[in-house]
Amino acid sequence: MNILKPQESLLNNLITCQDLLSEIEKENVIENRLVENSQYQNIEFNDVEFENVILKDIEILNSHLDKNTFKDVKFVNCNFSNTSFENCSFIRCEFNNCKLTGGNFIEARLYNVCFESSNLNYINLSNATMEKVLFKDTLLRNSYFQENNIKNIFFEKVDLTQAHVFRTSLKNIDLSDCIIEGIAISIEDIKGAIINQFQTTDLLYLLGVKLKE
Repeated sequence: MNILKPQESLLNNLITCQDLLSEIEKENVIENRLVENSQYQNIEFNDVEFENVILKDIEILNSHLDKNTFKDVKFVNCNFSNTSFENCSFIRCEFNNCKLTGGNFIEARLYNVCFESSNLNYINLSNATMEKVLFKDTLLRNSYFQENNIKNIFFEKVDLTQAHVFRTSLKNIDLSDCIIEGIAISIEDIKGAIINQFQTTDLLYLLGVKLKE
């Protein structure tokens, strides 16, 4: 696994920013900034480029942050519940201990992105392009992976309970230490995935059979 993380050397000596919206109003490029301890609801901004930025203890709820670019950005202890990142690009980004419940990542582009110890329940990643993406110790219950273009995607100790996977092949993807109970997936999409012997019972419905007790 060779996933590039935000370049730490570029995240030193950042300028502290107290109000993200006021920075965006001044210019559409936010770079070399540390933004922390801010709360927003029902906001909207588009076509903004974030580069070499740390967002820490930020809460942005029920908002539309579509068509933005995040490059070398660290998200730490952030809450983006029910917020849309549709058509956004994430390049060398980290989400640590973040909450993105009900987030909309439709048609997003994710390259070298890590989600760790985060809550992504009900996230919609349909039609997203993902390359070198890691989900680790993360909740993905009732998530949506539909018609995705994926390459080098990794799941480590992820809860995929009742996740929906449609026209997204999981061939050669290791799910053996994940929870896949109630996952909605076709035989074609699960074919070639790596699972453990106990997970086979979660997929028997695909064959239309039942276990006799």
